Amino acid sequence: MAYRQIRKDGEEVLRKISRPVENIDKKILSLLEDMADTMYRADGVGLAAPQIGVLKRMVVIDVGDGLYEMINPVILEQSGEQDGIEGCLSILGVLGKVKRPMNVTLKYTDRNGEDITIEASEFFARAICHELDHLDGILYKDKAYKMYTEKEFEEMQKD
Repeated sequence: MAYRQIRKDGEEVLRKISRPVENIDKKILSLLEDMADTMYRADGVGLAAPQIGVLKRMVVIDVGDGLYEMINPVILEQSGEQDGIEGCLSILGVLGKVKRPMNVTLKYTDRNGEDITIEASEFFARAICHELDHLDGILYKDKAYKMYTEKEFEEMQKD
């Protein structure tokens, strides 16, 4: 169990395109564990490898239904639309309103080398899209049509 430093907005690694994982070895499995530990410690629901400075196509996500470890994930289909608030462990202090697909069909490889295809909707679909954007050097703020400070957002919630 190791916690990694989360890279912050402005660091070049967050804007680079990640490379596919060619071989699932002990190093990759250890990286998945470190990513999950780091995500949970930071109280996040997702983390992509570039966020800890590793340019590999890997993400971990847990929106409350258990941990998903995704290697070389690819969205096969998407449909519908949802509007929602997003934050990011790499961009502290601000939130943004972002349009995302309501439903996605995703293919990825798990830690055992098995190809998995899943369908996700609502918040899980949002989290998948957010994390996969990181693999292509895209941050949610690039897609946000409205940004809020955390204080502004808290004030809005009170009204």
